[in-house]
Amino acid sequence: MNAQQKLAHWLQASGFAPQTLYARQNSGGIAKESGGRKGGVKMAEKERLNMFCYQCSQTAKGSGCTVKGVCGKDATVARLQDNLLFAMKGITAYLYHARELGYTDTEIDAFLEHAFYATLTNVNFDAEEFIRLAVEAGEMNLRTMRLLKKAHIEAYGEPEPTEVQTGTVKGRGIIVTGHGLKALEALLEQTEGTGINVYTHSELLPAHAYPKLKRYEHLVGNLGKAWFDQRKLFSKYPVAILGTSNCVLIPRDEYKERMFTTGPARLPGVQHISGYDYTPVIEKAKSLPELDDERGEVVLTTGFSKSAILSQKDKIKQLIEEGKIRHFFLVGGCDAPLKKMEYYREFVQRLPRDTVVLTLGCGKFRFNDMNLGDIEGIPRLMDLGQCNDAIVAIEIADSLAELFGVGINELPLTLVLSWMEQKAVAILWSLLAIGMKGIYLGPILPAWVNDEILKVLRENYDIQLVSNPEEDIKHILS
Repeated sequence: MNAQQKLAHWLQASGFAPQTLYARQNSGGIAKESGGRKGGVKMAEKERLNMFCYQCSQTAKGSGCTVKGVCGKDATVARLQDNLLFAMKGITAYLYHARELGYTDTEIDAFLEHAFYATLTNVNFDAEEFIRLAVEAGEMNLRTMRLLKKAHIEAYGEPEPTEVQTGTVKGRGIIVTGHGLKALEALLEQTEGTGINVYTHSELLPAHAYPKLKRYEHLVGNLGKAWFDQRKLFSKYPVAILGTSNCVLIPRDEYKERMFTTGPARLPGVQHISGYDYTPVIEKAKSLPELDDERGEVVLTTGFSKSAILSQKDKIKQLIEEGKIRHFFLVGGCDAPLKKMEYYREFVQRLPRDTVVLTLGCGKFRFNDMNLGDIEGIPRLMDLGQCNDAIVAIEIADSLAELFGVGINELPLTLVLSWMEQKAVAILWSLLAIGMKGIYLGPILPAWVNDEILKVLRENYDIQLVSNPEEDIKHILS
């Protein structure tokens, strides 16, 4: 029995069937935590719909099927279709940026065609097939992230550890947010020699580490943290703003007229620029007042590529064998405007000094201002880059497993991930596709995961839910 068949069997054996869920719902049953150490955080007790589907004219009462589809689709299939759609959205986000740089893959395209088609009404009612497609989506996302990594490195060079200033430099400015390195490069080319300074925000912080981009002296620093601070940040600084991808927010009136979008991003009342001629952005920046020279107290470091870390592999191996490095943690993912996200800063703060933290995604802004020092020259905090740079973490883990002659799950490595939006589902399935186990996930469960699905993920992949930092660290290091 292969992994997909086992997962399908576990779904059925775990009671993940529409009639079971319906009976629980109508008897007043509620979703509760599964108890024990692996139960992690207690889930809020609340009623949950078995499913919600309104994709065709047959939908129940003209509003949505919530127990079973009029077409015959059961809740299991509906949830698995949603899961697959979320994963494919993530793949397309990364594939878009690879295509911008001229890189495509017909095998990925063919998978997306087949998988999207499978979610249409009256096409596929087979739960086991949707499990197989989810695992394949994870594999295709690995392929996509490798493609994007190749595109970025061949276009801009391989990232190298780089210190990045925070705060402002005297002069006019433009803030660039999102994930679009090609858009940033075009803007840097067009602003060179104009006296305009360019600042990155959120997921564009890693741009400072690419050799071809860092050569632009007017790429002067990073302002702000994760995506959700942009309304306050963009209101504070009188600069032009360019949104290059996902993670843009509906703007406040005070900066709407000086904000622009490009690529896939669109905002109501905001000028969109098709292509890569950013003259309107530059002209707007010239019309705005200069910023003061107010350097930030924090200097961030990013750009720990696979080559940068593995150039120290012999030293790392020695420190592990000598017991000077006890454990590696990958702490990262999506940040969110939730108080529970404070967990990740406290988690990193509480880690013993013989541990090393790798990070990526905008989740790093919860703690990347901390000075964790080093272990005999090996930094204790290393920023691998954007969320799509999860492939770098996977390749590093594979290389270390090979170095020690063990499997990836035998490494002294634990993933502690934060979940925010649909795109992250693709990365989770990529990790599951390579057999990664013992992942800690939080700060809350995605709403489309219920007790039955969580039980399946625990039994097959040992998925853990974050509880409190002290308890989690104790459990991991025991």
